[in-house]
Amino acid sequence: MGITWIPGAERLGDGDIGGDMDTPDEPARVVWHTTESGAGDAEFDSTADYLIEIGAEPHLLYDPTTDRLGQFGPLDQSARALRNDGDDRTNRTGRVCVQVEVLARAGDPFTGYWQPGPNFAALLAAARSWGVPDVWPAGDLASDGSDSTSRDSDTWHDEGGHYGHANVPGNDHWDPGAISQSALLAAGAGEGLAARDDEPSGTAADGDVTDGTDVTDAPDVSLANVIAAAGTDPDAPQGATTHRDDVLVVERALRAEGLLAAEWLDGSFGTSTRDAYAEWQSRCGYEGDDADGVPGRTTLEKLGAEHGFRVTD
Repeated sequence: MGITWIPGAERLGDGDIGGDMDTPDEPARVVWHTTESGAGDAEFDSTADYLIEIGAEPHLLYDPTTDRLGQFGPLDQSARALRNDGDDRTNRTGRVCVQVEVLARAGDPFTGYWQPGPNFAALLAAARSWGVPDVWPAGDLASDGSDSTSRDSDTWHDEGGHYGHANVPGNDHWDPGAISQSALLAAGAGEGLAARDDEPSGTAADGDVTDGTDVTDAPDVSLANVIAAAGTDPDAPQGATTHRDDVLVVERALRAEGLLAAEWLDGSFGTSTRDAYAEWQSRCGYEGDDADGVPGRTTLEKLGAEHGFRVTD
């Protein structure tokens, strides 16, 4: 199971905005919207109140100029930001259908001026924890209100990933505008946050269910590689680049736990990552020398069970 409440996000409203998903066997996705408003704290507060008043809450409200993030309801239930496509309840499509309203205007793409930070990185980590892959299945977004975009129903149901409001069948809005799709996926943690080409970033792959014990087709993390990167292997310098992919998966999981700042998601098991892992070991009940920040099989497997990766030798 993925993250339901994002660490660091403010709670907005009473937390009750939707219900169960209609097609939980279908892939997970995120839908990006813009509020067609300004940004800043006053706008954030008034927009949150307005969305609650009219019963059109998304899961998340994000300010691209301050990195402020609010959450209306749990990610594993539906939100209220989309129109139905006939009898097809688009808000309830997939394992999750995470709705993000960004305080911005479609005509001025927010990736041209935004200041993404730890909260945005946490947002992406939460999406990835549900197996949302770093892809845009419907292709290009609209650059203005006259642009036509793909709203293909088969794509919507069959392919997980990121969608704009402009890509959702049954909806006629063109937001979020021509944002940089690659910049959005890479934001918050430098190049290390971008997904590898062959799998989602440190999460259960699309179509799989993470129940804590059985994760089909999930990423593998080598215990030996992670220990070597942590600096305990004299033949492998700390942060060895050959172990970067394994370390990134662990760092993303620590970030999702709220233990590691986004700026340290770089694929090197340095001091900050080791301190974060020591905190994880403490959460697992270890003390003293047993919580030294160097991964052991028991704590790494527990982290993998929570965040969708498998531990190998």
